[in-house]
Amino acid sequence: MSKIKVSAISYLNTVPFIYGLQNSSILSKIDIVFGVPSACAKRLQNDTADIGIVPVAVIPSLPQYHMVSNFCIGAKGKVRTVALFSNSNINSIKTVYLDNDSRTSALLVRILAHKYWKITPEFKLLDGFNYNEENAGYMLIGDKAFEAENRFAYSFDLGDEWYKFKKMPFVFATWTANKKLDEDFLHEFNAALAFGVSNIQSAVEMNGNGIDKKTATEYFEKNISFEFDSLKRQGLTEFWNLALEEIKSGRVG
Repeated sequence: MSKIKVSAISYLNTVPFIYGLQNSSILSKIDIVFGVPSACAKRLQNDTADIGIVPVAVIPSLPQYHMVSNFCIGAKGKVRTVALFSNSNINSIKTVYLDNDSRTSALLVRILAHKYWKITPEFKLLDGFNYNEENAGYMLIGDKAFEAENRFAYSFDLGDEWYKFKKMPFVFATWTANKKLDEDFLHEFNAALAFGVSNIQSAVEMNGNGIDKKTATEYFEKNISFEFDSLKRQGLTEFWNLALEEIKSGRVG
């Protein structure tokens, strides 16, 4: 029997999931490939993976999709690792440089800019940057956001800004399959994820992704919410609706 190909994000926020998968009997049934969120999404799109933890903005574009887990990467407020950093206040930002690792976060910052902050910056892809550029903001995601926290005068946490805007939690990525998978396999897969989420300290001890253990533990305790519950599903539907408006507006290149 061929193994199920699993595409996993290589950031700190997935460490509990990976710990669960790697310490479960399901490990013999899967092959795990790691990458940034955009790479994980691309593997599902080109069918080189069967299931992945993928940015939610990509999911509606898949030929078929099945959100197969009650776990996700979400936040009920501050997420810490998805933020707009700047040395200018929000109303003075004229250019926003977008981290290309996740389409979800790029769409989220556009939505917040136009509908919540009421600003109309120029959006450009991030390709190296000058910290001293005037009136510029830098949307950074993942572990690199930890490094940026103390480099800028202002930090606008996108999870927190979304919550202030919509009073809803935000879902950044969900476990999604691009085909029907065996129900027994999915039950075992979800049990492995649950084991990892229930043993976060052990997961951090095994692999903190280069982040010090105190910071990693606080991040999971205060920022990341893994349960893909009804409130998060409502938040996801609202994001999809607003993202579609943003795309139809022609503002997204």
